Amino acid sequence: MRKIAILSFIAVSVFHHHCAGQSLTSTDSLAEKMLIYQLPNGAWPKQLVDKSVVDYKLPITKEILQKIKNTAIDHATLDNNATTREINVLIKAFKDTKNPAYLTAAEKGIAYILSAQYENGGFPQYYPNKSLYRAEITYNDNAMINALLVLYKVANKQQGFESVNPIFVSKAQTAVETGIACILKTQVMQDGIRSIWAAQYDQNTLVPAQARKFEPASLSTSESVAIVRFLMMQPATPAIQQAIESAIQWFQQNDIEGYRFDRLQDKLTGEYERKLVADSSSTIWARFYDLADNRPLFGDRDDTVKYNFEDVSEERRNGYAWFGSWPEKLIEKDFPKWKKQHKIQ
Repeated sequence: MRKIAILSFIAVSVFHHHCAGQSLTSTDSLAEKMLIYQLPNGAWPKQLVDKSVVDYKLPITKEILQKIKNTAIDHATLDNNATTREINVLIKAFKDTKNPAYLTAAEKGIAYILSAQYENGGFPQYYPNKSLYRAEITYNDNAMINALLVLYKVANKQQGFESVNPIFVSKAQTAVETGIACILKTQVMQDGIRSIWAAQYDQNTLVPAQARKFEPASLSTSESVAIVRFLMMQPATPAIQQAIESAIQWFQQNDIEGYRFDRLQDKLTGEYERKLVADSSSTIWARFYDLADNRPLFGDRDDTVKYNFEDVSEERRNGYAWFGSWPEKLIEKDFPKWKKQHKIQ
């Protein structure tokens, strides 16, 4: 029932109170393209029906128009910034041009995000497409956090989102609250202690889950950094404070000191390969860690898990961000600033 009610906002939002009788003053070229790519359910695809990646730098040709027309709503997604990116651009374009078509399209996108949220507060990577791993609650590539950031701006009437129809505000507030509850529930417990988060979870059991064959159920540093930053935007309740401090402690305890992840050229073949290189000035983290014992782990195309990076196939070694410095700024700058802001010792 909730999804049906939320989807009805799409129709209602066309009659936005700010836009009645307002004449079109100017257009924005990027926003105009986004209107064309928008799917009937209010979302946007990351790929068209032929698997070509949506690229707004390309001109709108007859061929692309036909591909868009043939792209069904099963391509609607929050993955790779799709839908949230377009909503943010359209809101800014409306602020700059006062073109009501941009606000209407953004509101349809907001209605889609609200309709995609599960009752437990999580967001899937795709909606309504539930095939394979698409229905899992997905922090991977910040899909869920990007959705919650849009709703947070709606709920708090920030950054141009104050123009959004008021009927969305209370819905967005509730969605953010249930999203935060889901975040707190999915922080992985290790021997009674909170650690960080997995990249995706079973949407029903909230147990960490596998996505693609090289993305095993595991703790995920990159996504966890974005989650902590989102929690830092919220009131510092005891539960949120504990979640943040526990994650920071986990990051501090599981760094890899004395190495950097670099792309080096082989002197004989001339080909580039990504390798771990000794560097006393560098600190990095693995992308994935074992859920139980925090060992860095690496998935491969054949659905195997490796604990030694050199054992990963050459294609996957060079085709994925296995290491990075994602938590560095969070630990060194954001966390101390957050503690000072909330007067936390």
